Amino acid sequence: MIEPTEFRRRLLKWFDRHGRTSLPWQSHRTPYRVWVSEIMLQQTRVSTTIPFYRRFIRRFPSIRSLAEASMDDVLHHWTGLGYYARARNLQKAAQQVMSKHGGRFPRTLEQASALPGIGRSTAGAILSLSRGQRHPILDGNVKRVLARVHAVNGPANSSATMKTLWGLAEQYTPRTRVADYTQAIMDLGATVCTPRNPLCGDCPVSRGCLARQNGEPERYPGKAAKKSLPERSTTMLMVRDRDRTAVLMEKRPPSGIWGGLWSFPEHRTSDPDDLRRWFRREYGFAIELDGDAPPIRHTFSHFHLTITPVTAHAVGTSGGVMEKGDTLWYNLDRTEKRGLAAPVKRLLDQLRTDS
Repeated sequence: MIEPTEFRRRLLKWFDRHGRTSLPWQSHRTPYRVWVSEIMLQQTRVSTTIPFYRRFIRRFPSIRSLAEASMDDVLHHWTGLGYYARARNLQKAAQQVMSKHGGRFPRTLEQASALPGIGRSTAGAILSLSRGQRHPILDGNVKRVLARVHAVNGPANSSATMKTLWGLAEQYTPRTRVADYTQAIMDLGATVCTPRNPLCGDCPVSRGCLARQNGEPERYPGKAAKKSLPERSTTMLMVRDRDRTAVLMEKRPPSGIWGGLWSFPEHRTSDPDDLRRWFRREYGFAIELDGDAPPIRHTFSHFHLTITPVTAHAVGTSGGVMEKGDTLWYNLDRTEKRGLAAPVKRLLDQLRTDS
């Protein structure tokens, strides 16, 4: 078993030679810049996050600019990154920082973790990386490192395993060089102690790692029994105006799947007669169907969705329905500042290509 002092010494020595020090959120490191990066990095790789982060920070360089932006603008700059509740919570939290904390990110773990979308680990990471405060963290990379070093059995997210891992995280977190240690253990999990094919030969703490000694590092942390995801289906109706330069879109409700994003009208079936009748009843004008496009399958964390896209055009009107607050004619010749889910963006690109 490796002692905490020795673990920290080896890890920091490795970090001084191999740690990542040129990520965009590591320059001019402020709580806000670290906060945005930590939220974007949840469920997302660093290489994917970087271009989104740069674009987002250019548009929203401060907590105030994010708090005062329209939700459409925020979601537009999140389009393609997925897990849109992160963006909605980020803006809600920015508004709370403005109204409750005078525009400054909270200084205590309790206040930070009370903000929407910020849990104990994220709050700890923000405060340790930006202010050098001593707080343990337990993101996915850190869980994997600690579970392997101590061969912690049990599913990683079970309450018993989490309690053990939080105890270890607390034990190992140093009182000095906290920011470096926090970055180091995250880097070790991301680049060496990877989920598959870990590079144990390059690991500074492999001597003393029980999972390596057992010869089964990939067995840790344990995984919960995999459940098969239910299947759902929907039909997306892509209705173009008579000039075929714009397509009808509507805003989804603020919460739930793709909350606050713009999408096409959806119906439960793709039966042509049913679609025409339903559309006229709901939107007040007639359409002619042009045909089906190949189905798209999209997987959420808790179900698979099969989308049947159907193209159509407005008939018998001067262009279609008047725009209301939650509907608009989306001009295909421009990139409008609207938040779009990945499958919807893909269908829009397809419409532009076909025009």
